[in-house]
Amino acid sequence: MKQAESFVFSTRVVGYPILFVLLIWLVFWFEVRFNVNLNMYGVRPREITGLRGILFSPFIHGDLKHLFNNSVPLLVLSMSLFYFYRKISWQVLLIGLVITGLLTWIIGRPSNHIGASGVIYMLAAFLFFKGVFSGYFRLIALSLIVVFLYGGMLWYVAPIEPGISWEGHLSGLITGFGLSLIYRRNIAKKPKYEWEKPEYNEENDRFMRHFDKNGNFIEHLPEDEVEENPPEDLTQDKITYRYFYKESKDRKE
Repeated sequence: MKQAESFVFSTRVVGYPILFVLLIWLVFWFEVRFNVNLNMYGVRPREITGLRGILFSPFIHGDLKHLFNNSVPLLVLSMSLFYFYRKISWQVLLIGLVITGLLTWIIGRPSNHIGASGVIYMLAAFLFFKGVFSGYFRLIALSLIVVFLYGGMLWYVAPIEPGISWEGHLSGLITGFGLSLIYRRNIAKKPKYEWEKPEYNEENDRFMRHFDKNGNFIEHLPEDEVEENPPEDLTQDKITYRYFYKESKDRKE
């Protein structure tokens, strides 16, 4: 059973994110190999046909640089999502993808918005804010790592560079923050040590009995000495062994 669970766990954490990235590269290879341009399947704001880009646009990229810049953070962030939040990972990914695309369709400029950057911003925002809300040191550490690695992406939620869909980035940021609020209650519980539990009694803690009232450590407790030197009447009957020496007849004088 444990081996089966471990296999499923490794598939979730590593297999699905890698499959997602490989699918994006496969679509790009298809465009290059057959000289096909799929940009028309991107999100085209406020056009009915542009709604199909909500599902298709994350798999379409303009060039190799655009594809490579999205592949690494997408892989890292999606693996973090499936590792730390595996119970809600699919919900966050799918709902986040749809809402990010829909917001881009509402606020975007009249153009074809393509690329997985909106999903990346959604994942980064979700992981950061969810970790902050949790108060759990492991998830807070994850938030700090996300900021350290991808904090510079915050600049691109504003129209500072032409040709970049800042609307998609902003939509992903808003969506990730919103999802972190929705799933705020789904927070990993902090592990409780024995002394943090309500039923903990210091007098029953053998380790704490090694300290006196002043906090000095006592190496040997009185009950330990009793156990090491039990009374005579509690010990087993003693067995006495006697050895006899018999001189051999063949012994030479």
